[in-house]
Amino acid sequence: MKLSKRIIAVLLSVLFVVAAFAGCSAGAKEDTGADTSAAEKSDVKIGFIFLHDENSTYDLNFINAAKAACENLGVEMVSKTNIPEGQECYDAALDLVDQGCSMIFADSFGHEDYMIEAAKKNPDVQFCHATGTKAHTESLDNFHNAFASIYEGRYLAGVAAGLKLNEMIDAGKFKAEEAKMGYIGAYTYAEVISGYTSFYLGAKSVCPTVTMEVTFTGSWYDETAEKEAANKLISNGCKLISQHADSMGAPTACEAAGVPNVSYNGSTESACPNTFIVSSRIDWTPYFEYAIKATMDGTEIEDDWTGTLKTGSVVLTDVNEKAAAKGTQEAIDKAKADLEAGTIHVFDTSTFTVTKSDKANVNATVDKDGKLSSYKADVDSDANYTADTEAVSDGYFHESEYRSAPYFDLQIDGIKLLDTKF
Repeated sequence: MKLSKRIIAVLLSVLFVVAAFAGCSAGAKEDTGADTSAAEKSDVKIGFIFLHDENSTYDLNFINAAKAACENLGVEMVSKTNIPEGQECYDAALDLVDQGCSMIFADSFGHEDYMIEAAKKNPDVQFCHATGTKAHTESLDNFHNAFASIYEGRYLAGVAAGLKLNEMIDAGKFKAEEAKMGYIGAYTYAEVISGYTSFYLGAKSVCPTVTMEVTFTGSWYDETAEKEAANKLISNGCKLISQHADSMGAPTACEAAGVPNVSYNGSTESACPNTFIVSSRIDWTPYFEYAIKATMDGTEIEDDWTGTLKTGSVVLTDVNEKAAAKGTQEAIDKAKADLEAGTIHVFDTSTFTVTKSDKANVNATVDKDGKLSSYKADVDSDANYTADTEAVSDGYFHESEYRSAPYFDLQIDGIKLLDTKF
């Protein structure tokens, strides 16, 4: 059975090449059953499961990448939107199998267990999942995780934020010791902690006096909660706001208040022309093209794939010159080159100290001054979250190198959490 599938995959690959030279383009199909001309599609169908729809900046980023990859490769895209992190995901995956999809991708952390269940039931279909942690321990030939070093993108966005703070300080709008940012996170997961910490460290690299307050909403997408969170941070004296949440709540609150904003997963310049500075995001197109080609060719897909700045998987939008400080693009370009060359590292342990509350962390070795010298991370996921992998060496914390999903979850000085219940 496996041999016949590989033969079919090779034949499909040949058909794809012929179609590509003939100028064939991809058709996209929603799960409503709507179809396009058969002459515009290959016979390969790729399924996508999205937590929300185009109204979520997070999901829109995936949707745009999926459309681009499928069009580039001449395959048919079959998508399901607004699929919760529950049994609905499993049901959606089985329906996509029934529709003939040879690869199925899901975009949210909570989809993972249901995708694994579907993969076990359908060993001849490839299942790929974003932000998950279990592929390299499940050891299924047809289940794979992927993520990217977005912490590098957030660091670069932080550089832009720090420069804006410096500009406002120089203009006399507030004193250097009042350079406080606000950050809205969804949950207290390592992914969010890694993100807000890297953003802060980027800002601190150019604005040494910066501090940051972080609040959480308990939801990836809640426009009202995100707007309220932004307004709370602004009322607390935060001079600039960023986020790891998926609605326009925070950016629009910033625009209304005239507070600079660094968004996530795409430009908000059209809606917030006076306050939007820059945005970082993962471009999923390189991964989608890689996984789709491997599926078509019958070749192996990595269990745990990490995209980087070099692979074009971590990108920033254009800088909004109207809101950004002068020289922002040049500073971003320099820091990006240094990150790619390895001459700087986001989690350089000489650039931060661990908070007193985290000094007692049994997985960390911290000296009397708060400097981190060792950290055992929970990389190989298990029910007990067992620390199993040394993450600190050569003077920095090696984020997303031993597993694609982030595992930096330490609290550092300069960042104050307003709530931790999520």
